[in-house]
Amino acid sequence: MAHSPPQPLTVRNHLLAALPPEILSALVPKLAAVDLPQRQILHAAEAPIEAIYFPEDGMVSLVAGLEEGGQGEVGVIGREGMVGLPLVMGVEDAFIEAMVQLPGTALSMAAGAFRRELDESAPLKALLLRYNEAVHAQVSQTAACNGRHALETRLARWLLMAHDRFDGDELPLTQEFLALMLGVHRPSVTITAGLLQRAGLLRYANGLITVLDRAGLEAASCECYRVVQRRFATLLGQASG
Repeated sequence: MAHSPPQPLTVRNHLLAALPPEILSALVPKLAAVDLPQRQILHAAEAPIEAIYFPEDGMVSLVAGLEEGGQGEVGVIGREGMVGLPLVMGVEDAFIEAMVQLPGTALSMAAGAFRRELDESAPLKALLLRYNEAVHAQVSQTAACNGRHALETRLARWLLMAHDRFDGDELPLTQEFLALMLGVHRPSVTITAGLLQRAGLLRYANGLITVLDRAGLEAASCECYRVVQRRFATLLGQASG
C-alpha cells in the first residue's frame, strides 16, 4: 500500500516559516501554543526575559517608559517577528516593555530552552540576527518619524502597521490607547482620527477602528511605512506584517 509523503509543517509566523524544513520540524514540537490577550505584558522593562514568543496573529508593542511616568511606543511585532529578541544578542533582561496591543496567539518557549536552540542551530541564529537588524531599522525610523512628521501621517502609518498584523479590517483600539502609543494627548487623536474618518479612510465607533480604504491610508501615510517595509524585504525576503 502506497503511503502519502509527509505534509510540510504550516506555521503562520514568518520567521519560523523561513527556516529550513528540517530545522522547523525539529523546533515546532518544542514550542507551546499560547493566547495573547490584549494588554498582557510579555516582558517588563529592566526585568529578566522568561520566555520568547513567535506571534501567529495579533500585535505586540515595544513600549519605552519615562521616569515621570509617561510611555511611548518605539516598535511593533506581529507574525513577521519574535518577542524576546535581546536573548538572541546574549542579553537576558529587557530594556523596554513588550505589551500585547492587539490580541492574538503565539508559539512560545522558555528562555533557557530557547538559548539552547540558538547554540545548536546556526541557521536559526543567523535568521534571528537578520531580524534583529530589521527591528533596529523599524525602531530608528519610528524615532525619526515621531520627531519630524505630522500626527495625521503618523496615525495613518500606525494603522497600516496594525492592519498588516491583524486578521480583518476591524481593529479593537480605543483612542486612549492610540494616544498612549503615539505619545500625544487623546484630544489630538480624536481630531486626527476624525480627519481620516471624514476622508472615508476609516470608521471609529465603540472602541473599534475599521479600515475602509487601505490604499487611501497608504497615500495618507508618511514615507516611513514604506521605508521600513523595504528594509524588512531586503533583510528577510518579505515585508513586515
